[in-house]
Amino acid sequence: MQNLKNKVVLITGASSGFGEDAALLFAKEGCKVVLAARRIDRLQELAAKIQNAGGEAIAIPVDIINSADVDGMVKSTLDIYGRIDILFNNAGIGRVDWFENHSTVRDIDMLVQVNLTSLMYVTRVVLPYMLKRGEGHIINMISVAGLIASPLITSYCASKHGVRGFTDALRREVTPLGIKVSGIYPGPAATEFGQHIGKNKAYGSVRKIFNIHMTSEYVARRVVDVAKRPRRSLVIPWWFRIVTTFDMLFPVVVDWITYAFSKKNHKLD
Repeated sequence: MQNLKNKVVLITGASSGFGEDAALLFAKEGCKVVLAARRIDRLQELAAKIQNAGGEAIAIPVDIINSADVDGMVKSTLDIYGRIDILFNNAGIGRVDWFENHSTVRDIDMLVQVNLTSLMYVTRVVLPYMLKRGEGHIINMISVAGLIASPLITSYCASKHGVRGFTDALRREVTPLGIKVSGIYPGPAATEFGQHIGKNKAYGSVRKIFNIHMTSEYVARRVVDVAKRPRRSLVIPWWFRIVTTFDMLFPVVVDWITYAFSKKNHKLD
């Protein structure tokens, strides 16, 4: 088991949800936490909360689709701490609706840029410093949408399948060089993220079926567990592994189920 005390942890998307809760938990483990996101007011509040509890945290405003912001974030972290031990790529956005209703600017271009391209860029900037030291851990927040292709979240699935491929390929590149790479695949959870992905009655009915009451803090605890006990991937909750395995072994059956769902619920305007 890895001792996390004094580890430098850089978290993107740290202003809410999994990122915020993970920051609090990493700080409790004695980590030096670097909080990165666009909302500086939220980051400062979180940093103050950690500091008041005896932890160490700094807030850096970053828009991860801006390469200059990312470069500055990494430079600032290295200037202050001299290293990055754990990179938690957590920033992401989503969209729920039938694909023809997705806007090209926000729901395709920006979504893919935030979820995939920017995650790759952040990793690309951090990785050389980890390789130079011969150690480090990259943890990518993916989603079960990176394992199962579902109607109503087509753009999101595309981006998360991309992150899954990137995560697996990178792990096979850098693990022999001392760098650990992990993918986290959570199912639906109660977070602020769910309030900004749009509303759809059909999707809402599916969420009720898989209403697992998984909290953001629970997912964050599992992220910290992966930092302590590195592994290639983690699907949560555990029983979602059954769902993903069924999809892999019996894709035709899953196709039939989703075809029926889409035919029943997909009403063109």
